[in-house]
Amino acid sequence: MWKEAVGAVVSLPLVLPPTVLGFYLLVALGPDSPIGKLAVNLFGQSLPFTFEGLVVGSVIYSLPFVVQPVRNAFEAMGDRPLEVAATLRASPWDSFFSVALPLARPGLLTGAVLGFAHTVGEFGVVLMIGGNIPGETKVLSVAIYDYVETLEWDKAHVLAAGMLAFSFLVILATMTIEKRLRSRLK
Repeated sequence: MWKEAVGAVVSLPLVLPPTVLGFYLLVALGPDSPIGKLAVNLFGQSLPFTFEGLVVGSVIYSLPFVVQPVRNAFEAMGDRPLEVAATLRASPWDSFFSVALPLARPGLLTGAVLGFAHTVGEFGVVLMIGGNIPGETKVLSVAIYDYVETLEWDKAHVLAAGMLAFSFLVILATMTIEKRLRSRLK
């Protein structure tokens, strides 16, 4: 169950509106948060509204697009190559760097490309496509943005928390069902 929960957290950006993730990153990285205070102590500035903060947010936002192909590459490799390396007295580190990484290289490349492309290609898709016409095309992520922009943080928290909980439960349920189906097929 823990593996599925961690996988669901990593996969949240797949279904979570970018504004929800951005809102929580703003809160988590802000100067009054523990992470924000650490950044100020280490780097002399907080992360929101900086290039460094943008990089952190982009990495987190694109994480599922990187993790999934990499995970699939290592799973497809199976245990056999590492077992063979162990019989040849290779250390775990040597096995990893000499056997596992080269075999997983296509997945690593795919993950890097997908992560980069997802980060570059994603900006305001909801705003560009949905716009912000009250009563017609206003979507939840735009409503969260509007609340943050007008400093109505409590309302933004309610909407963002609802989307966060819903997204997590959908991913967790999907992963749990998928795991059960795979175990039945074996």
